Amino acid sequence: MSVNEDDFKNALKLWASGVTVITSKTEKQGLKGMTATSFASVSVDPPQILVCINKSADTGDSVLEGKTFAVNILKSDQQEVSNQFAGGASQEERFANVVWHEGETGSPVIDDTLVSIECTVVQQVLAGTHWVVIGEVQASECRSGEPLLYYNSGYRGLASD
Repeated sequence: MSVNEDDFKNALKLWASGVTVITSKTEKQGLKGMTATSFASVSVDPPQILVCINKSADTGDSVLEGKTFAVNILKSDQQEVSNQFAGGASQEERFANVVWHEGETGSPVIDDTLVSIECTVVQQVLAGTHWVVIGEVQASECRSGEPLLYYNSGYRGLASD
């Protein structure tokens, strides 16, 4: 027996997660970026993470073509950045009001996020509607701040002690 799509979505929205923007850049595709909450660590040795990208997303095409990407973990005051990279905005509009620089892998690294992690693709698996992309970490930068969280269809912050 399989759960229906609405029940599945309702169950998963009760999982609190951090908010990231996945970015990539290739000569053919140009700058690409999208908001994603499907991100996790995989291994410490070698350092690897994974992201899940809908196979219809043009950012995924860039990641799979260029074999590099960055995960930019957003701070609690970066809801607008999340919204900008989430919706129907063009790729040009997504990057228009965001300060970024080219990282060690050539991927766009968004300045002033909580963490930036640059990766090279080591494996990709098509699972249903999404690519599960495993990346080996080539560089990371941590900054101070609190994470932007997403829970029950809305942004949240950490509870204070």
